[in-house]
Amino acid sequence: MVRVPRLVVAAPASGSGKTTVTAGLMAAFAQRGLDVSPHKVGPDYIDPGYHALAVSPAGGGRAPGGGVPGGRASGGGAGRPGRNLDAYLCGPDRIAPLFLHGAAGCDLALVEGVMGLFDGAAGQGELASTAQVAKVLRAPVVLVVDASSQSRSVAALVHGFASWDPEVRVAGVILNKVASDRHEAMLREALEGAGVPVLGALRRMREVGTPSRHLGLVPVAERRTEATDAVAALAAWVREGCDLDGLMALAGSAPPLSGPVWDPVAELGPAAEAAAESPLPEDRRPVVAVAGGAAFTFSYAEHTELLTAAGARVVPFDPLRDEHLPDGTGGLVIGGGFPEVYAPELSANEPLRAEVARLAATGAPIAAECAGLLYLARSLDGRPMCGVVDAEAHMSDRLTLGYREAVAISDTSLAAAGTRVRGHEFHRTTVEPGAGQTPAWGLVHPQRRTEGFAPGNVHASYLHVHWAAVPGVAARFVAGCVPAAG
Repeated sequence: MVRVPRLVVAAPASGSGKTTVTAGLMAAFAQRGLDVSPHKVGPDYIDPGYHALAVSPAGGGRAPGGGVPGGRASGGGAGRPGRNLDAYLCGPDRIAPLFLHGAAGCDLALVEGVMGLFDGAAGQGELASTAQVAKVLRAPVVLVVDASSQSRSVAALVHGFASWDPEVRVAGVILNKVASDRHEAMLREALEGAGVPVLGALRRMREVGTPSRHLGLVPVAERRTEATDAVAALAAWVREGCDLDGLMALAGSAPPLSGPVWDPVAELGPAAEAAAESPLPEDRRPVVAVAGGAAFTFSYAEHTELLTAAGARVVPFDPLRDEHLPDGTGGLVIGGGFPEVYAPELSANEPLRAEVARLAATGAPIAAECAGLLYLARSLDGRPMCGVVDAEAHMSDRLTLGYREAVAISDTSLAAAGTRVRGHEFHRTTVEPGAGQTPAWGLVHPQRRTEGFAPGNVHASYLHVHWAAVPGVAARFVAGCVPAAG
């Protein structure tokens, strides 16, 4: 049994202010010297970046390894990564183990919900909803309510959400976008009989900018200075308007959690466990280069952990800045992001594009998701890219969005033919393939079609897959890497 003080921050609907309130709470608690573990329901990559910033030394949180801001390890070091809890991608049974893994040793875990509290995967009941995650974690729920256009009606709204599912404990309300002291008094009076305490009343704020683009907020990596200032302002906003002591007490009321803690070594089985007992020296591990920087910001923390557990030495690089792959690269992972925003810079880095093409030609494994697919294409919006995948990529007006079920059509660097996965698509680009391409996946739900490309030892697709659900893909990928010299 593990006791983790925890809260789920939810809302009646998208647009209520969950992300700003959650980031503000994370930063405010971190500024108190607490070790805050940040989590996000659903497949979203961008919000966890703001969460990680909020709990980092830059955002006012503890420095790595303990201590508080200003200590020996402060000055921009990373804190805990933001982690996703997606019951569709990973399965409900993995939610608590992944949560316990990410929250190990923390003082407080905060979980930001997705959409409305009870909204989940389309047509599949509560699956992947915030409510399902809250039930699995046995966590109290704090409901963020946009009160800007209501007074007494807020009581009916809160009562409805609190009573809809008896297994979901809606235990507090934070009123957002409150207009005035008089408005706040009206709201509090209405809620006196609802049985759910008001733990915060936040005034409307216009001065904190969290700019958006076609897929949501602009990632932290693209605006770190402005994002840091915004998180600091959110922390001050939350401190002024929320009962932090009351929220902490509520988090402490969560019961202990039982069950296993997710462990990347154990997930990969006996071979990884034996290797962990007698690890290879760093300079003999195969090098897996992982694209990062402002253009490639989408990744799940567990992917790097699984690659490391499988025996790789993971080395990040930035395709916007680095003209060469890391020394000794034996495999390449390129995740999601916004390459369309940086197409001129990516195209101008001809030395790196040429190295990526040469690496693919050697048969080294390459795994690319969404943005990575676009980077491997012949061109993106008319600008030359790596030319590894025979396809032209373009921005479009059409948003492709949703959960998918898929099966590997042929053996690739990631998956053996027949491997079934669940994934997520989220993009406003299209690709026009050349003739005779081998697809990476066959989508089987909600519609049947092929998806992605698998030339040689390359696996490139729009589909985002959470490797914690299929940990064998990391072992397969690393096994195909060129060993490091030595």
